Amino acid sequence: MARCDWSDLPADVREAVQEHTGVVSRAVPAKTGEHSDIAAALHTPSGRVFVKGARTCTEGPDLWSLRREALINPHVTQYAPRLLWEVEAGGWLMLGFEYVEARHADYTPGSADLPVLAKIVDAFQSMPCPDVVTRRVETHWADFTDDVSPMAGTSMLHMDLNPANLLFTSDDRVYVIDWGFARRGAAWVELATLIQWLTINGHSPQQAEEWVGQFPAWRAVVPAVLDLFADANAARWRSLTADDPPSWAVTLAEHTQSWAEYRQPRRTGPP
Repeated sequence: MARCDWSDLPADVREAVQEHTGVVSRAVPAKTGEHSDIAAALHTPSGRVFVKGARTCTEGPDLWSLRREALINPHVTQYAPRLLWEVEAGGWLMLGFEYVEARHADYTPGSADLPVLAKIVDAFQSMPCPDVVTRRVETHWADFTDDVSPMAGTSMLHMDLNPANLLFTSDDRVYVIDWGFARRGAAWVELATLIQWLTINGHSPQQAEEWVGQFPAWRAVVPAVLDLFADANAARWRSLTADDPPSWAVTLAEHTQSWAEYRQPRRTGPP
C-alpha cells in the first residue's frame, strides 16, 4: 500500500495531531523508510516535527512496529530523537518525534562514518536490554533453520542498522532512528544483519566479515553457527521476495544470498 500524504489523512486525525503541534502549514514526505503508512516532516508554529503513522484497522507490521517504537523510545533517548506525543484517532496511530536536520550515514569502504557506526554498535552491545523489549530475535528465523538457539540472548538489538537509520548532524551528533524492530537476542545477530548493508554499499563479503570481526561477540561465534545463519537469512529473504516484492527487498535477497554463497566453500572444504 502506498504511503499516505498529510492532506489525505482524515480531518479528525489531522485535528488531533494539531492539538499538539499547532496548525500545520506544510508537510514534506520522508524520502526513506518503508515501515509506516505516513512519514513526513510537519512545519508548525514552533518548528518542524517528524511524524509517523499507521492505520489501526489491521494489526499489521507497520502498526505494531510503531507501538513498539513508542514503548522503547524513553529507554533510548541517548541515541534516538525524542518521542514528543502519541495520538490515536480516526483509525490511525500517529507518533510525533523531535525533528533532526541531518544526513544519512555512508557505509562505503573507507568512509569516516564506519568508525562511528562501530562505536554505536559497541555501545548497544553493552547496553542493558529494557524490559519493554520482549520479542526474541530468534523467532525471525524459526521457519528457516532447525536450531535457532544460538541466536537467543539478552542483548539489545536494533535489527535495522541500515545507513538511512543513522542520522549525522552538522554538529557531529549521531542519532539512530526506527526502533520498532528492536529485539532481545545474542549480540552477534546484530552484526550478522549488518553484513548485508555493508555489501550493498560496496564491501565484498570478505571485507564485511573483516569489519564485523572487530567485535568480540562476532569472534566468539562458532563458524558453523554463522554458516547456518547465513543460509537461514538468505532463505528468509527468498521467501519474503517470492511474490511481486519491492526493489529494496530484492536487493536484500540478492545480498543475503551472496553472503551465504561466500560461506559455502568453508563448509565443504577442499575436494
